[in-house]
Amino acid sequence: MNDTIAENCPVEETIELLGRRYTLLILRALLYADAPLRFGELKRDVSSVSQKTLTRSLRQLEQSGLVTRTVYAEVPPRVEYALTEAGRELMPVFLAMRDWRERHGSLSVG
Repeated sequence: MNDTIAENCPVEETIELLGRRYTLLILRALLYADAPLRFGELKRDVSSVSQKTLTRSLRQLEQSGLVTRTVYAEVPPRVEYALTEAGRELMPVFLAMRDWRERHGSLSVG
């Protein structure tokens, strides 16, 4: 591929943003939730992720502008995570991936 094409490629930038391990699973959990989720709820939804990795991933998603973190002044402190508008705009992408997989379910996963 031409270097100038790859330099500012939106697809490559999106893969870099969303392609980190667990990122899509965290986003999926937040997309399908009826309300903001607490850390423990996210940990249950993405059961294979460690606490350290989930914390790091949530911070990255917050820095990226896809997730908001709300801390409530309670004892013990309550922290909730929700998608921003940009994060919610990913719903059609997830639906497209689901529909594609349903059409091509015979393809090997690895």
